[in-house]
Amino acid sequence: MAMSQPLQVAIAGHGSPNETSCVNAGGAVRTRTAGRIGFLVLAIVAVAASGTSPAEAAPEPPPKPTPAMKPLRDGQRDFDFLIGKWRYHLKRLQNPLTGSTTWIEFDGTGVCRPIWNGNAQIDELDVNGPTGRVQGLTLRLYDPQSRQWNLNWANASNGRLDVPTIGSFQDGVGEFFDQEAYRGRTILVRYRWTGTTTNSPHFEQSFSDDGGKTWEVNWITDQVRVD
Repeated sequence: MAMSQPLQVAIAGHGSPNETSCVNAGGAVRTRTAGRIGFLVLAIVAVAASGTSPAEAAPEPPPKPTPAMKPLRDGQRDFDFLIGKWRYHLKRLQNPLTGSTTWIEFDGTGVCRPIWNGNAQIDELDVNGPTGRVQGLTLRLYDPQSRQWNLNWANASNGRLDVPTIGSFQDGVGEFFDQEAYRGRTILVRYRWTGTTTNSPHFEQSFSDDGGKTWEVNWITDQVRVD
């Protein structure tokens, strides 16, 4: 059944001059305000002319790029001071991180030679002490992208490379770090080279079990050039 068309009539004394009323078939009266309709039409026209939607949010600014890390200096030749033959005096702390103050001393020789055009080195150590013989090898690898050295120590007693210790030189001092397991706990390890412009460079290895707040030196090497 088709809906009846509303009958528009004027109701005397009802509303303002801008209002009209409609009576539908059921007798209900609904009123609309011409002024309000005109305002709405004008608002829609203005929005359409601006080309934006009332609900459209302003675009967010693009995120700021992450600042690039300051590049390290080229350190490809930083270990050249070790190339050659050496006489070693080594001290090793017995039972590190236990409060021990007992040091074991060793003496012997070593030789360091470059490979890969100086981008790597093989450094051999052979020393003897009261607890026996230590035969060690350090494989040093230079990463030209990061400009850092990877130091890989191996002991003939177990025949495997340890966790690489990574770092670089600044102002003649080399510092290299790694994280590894020691006696059931995770510790930090630091290698430190000083005296690199002399004929008797100095090396120390330290352990930290408190996240680097404190360090205990447990291996000291002093070497004198013999070639």
